[in-house]
Amino acid sequence: MPVFDGAMGEVVVVRHGATEWSRSGQHTGVTDLPLLPDGEEDGRRLGPILAQRTITHAFVSPLTRARRTAELAGLLDGELDARIEPDLVEIDYGGYEGRTTKEISAELGRPWSLWADGTVPGDSAGETLGQVAERVDRVLDKVRPLLDRGDVALVAHGHVLRILTARWLGLAPDAGALFPLETGRYGLLGFEHDWPALTGWNTGCA
Repeated sequence: MPVFDGAMGEVVVVRHGATEWSRSGQHTGVTDLPLLPDGEEDGRRLGPILAQRTITHAFVSPLTRARRTAELAGLLDGELDARIEPDLVEIDYGGYEGRTTKEISAELGRPWSLWADGTVPGDSAGETLGQVAERVDRVLDKVRPLLDRGDVALVAHGHVLRILTARWLGLAPDAGALFPLETGRYGLLGFEHDWPALTGWNTGCA
């Protein structure tokens, strides 16, 4: 786990606003759903809150729900260095895409957890937590050198950001189970005495 010396910015991890499937509890990986009107309001609400921070760079998932949230929050307005980052796409749930935890558990006859059980093949092969960890490790390798300039915003999805948070803290990807993040909320990954730390979580209300 990298140790940093001196004052650094923080990583602002932002989950996109509400969609139809986030409301219903359906797992939304590569399905490219738009924001609900309330989800668009999530993005607008985040704008003035994030504007209080010194954000110099933004990395945004290519999926519509993340890009639109970033746009509404003012992170794609040209005032900072913003880029689309394919490695921030949500986990590919494979055969569990579009299904709820309750439905999957009923089919298996026992409680199902992404963190313990993973995905199964469907229309796609699905992804393992380890494969997602490899992606977010690449993102963090890009982000760390930028933190001496200010904060870096990452606008993406619930599970991928939870795994990224675990990796920031030097934990295994299944430790993402510890960091639930609601739609339209954000967390802060910073430092304590130059060691990576969780400095804020699941916030975003004025």
